[in-house]
Amino acid sequence: MYIKKILWAIALIGLLIVASFSYYIYIVMLKPNTAFNNKEAYIYIPTNASYQEVREQLEPLLLDIEGFDVLAKQKKYTTNIKAGKYAIRKGMNNNDIINTIRSKNLPVRVSFNNQESLPKLAGRIAQQIEADSLSLLQTMTDQEFLQQHQFDLQSALGMYIPNTYEFFWNTSATAFRDKMLKEYKHFWNESRLQKAKAIGLTPKEVMTLASIVHEESKQASEQPRIAGVYMNRLKIKMPLQADPTLKYAAYQLPEYKGTIIKRVLNKHKDIESPYNTYKYAGLPPGLIAMPDISAIEAVLNYEKHNYLYFAADPKRLGFHKFAKTLKQHNINAKAYQRYLSTQGIKK
Repeated sequence: MYIKKILWAIALIGLLIVASFSYYIYIVMLKPNTAFNNKEAYIYIPTNASYQEVREQLEPLLLDIEGFDVLAKQKKYTTNIKAGKYAIRKGMNNNDIINTIRSKNLPVRVSFNNQESLPKLAGRIAQQIEADSLSLLQTMTDQEFLQQHQFDLQSALGMYIPNTYEFFWNTSATAFRDKMLKEYKHFWNESRLQKAKAIGLTPKEVMTLASIVHEESKQASEQPRIAGVYMNRLKIKMPLQADPTLKYAAYQLPEYKGTIIKRVLNKHKDIESPYNTYKYAGLPPGLIAMPDISAIEAVLNYEKHNYLYFAADPKRLGFHKFAKTLKQHNINAKAYQRYLSTQGIKK
């Protein structure tokens, strides 16, 4: 009888241990442990982050951070942190959360367009991935890289084709730049290379002219016609006389820093700069801004016509009037100058 009591006691203790262990497993591993009401919450784990840094992001999202700590140590997550962007779904348990943040790095969509310079592009990208603007700019302007791939500081902006791309949030500056080089080569496929060759321009020259076309007009419908005007001028070796290049040249000077030129004046035409296309025939040394793909395609597929001039249309702001003769152009240009004067725009 005494032995039976001992056996029953041992069995009962065993059941209690099993029950306690099962409850422990449930609490630590299987019980939902999210404290937010949205469907998902995101955390961004930096490269070389410590467990404490991860914990600080998770703590406001979890009901029981201590229970999470226990399982994280058991699963050796505390010494094997993975950088990236991760989604924690409402109702997840600790086990699911750990499995997610160690293996389910989410891609992010990185978008950019109309960036005026490499520093501004670097700043735009730094808002979307982990890499900071300084490291991005350093990689974008790395002389060895540029020389290796036949770029220079004047043409480097053209390597970045404006679009939306997928990256992991923890992408490094170098990895971002290298992927953009691949995207550039993919963009310049055989079809586009042949079109560039057919119109007598290199891809870099196409990008330079496209940057001017895009600064002249954001209207995709008339960009091919504007590109046609500039191609006509190039063919007869007439200066491009592109106002956006004058603005670009002016903005490089100290006296124009922080200003916006709304009206191109004769004094701007006297600026000494290789970007002054009133003084120097042919294309400028490089891009004056980042062109949209529509402007690049407009150059590659420019409209064939006999126009040599165009001026902004005061009756259809954003569009232009085109002319074949200087006489007609002067009439169009004066009409727009009168409009600027009525608006009080003097410079």
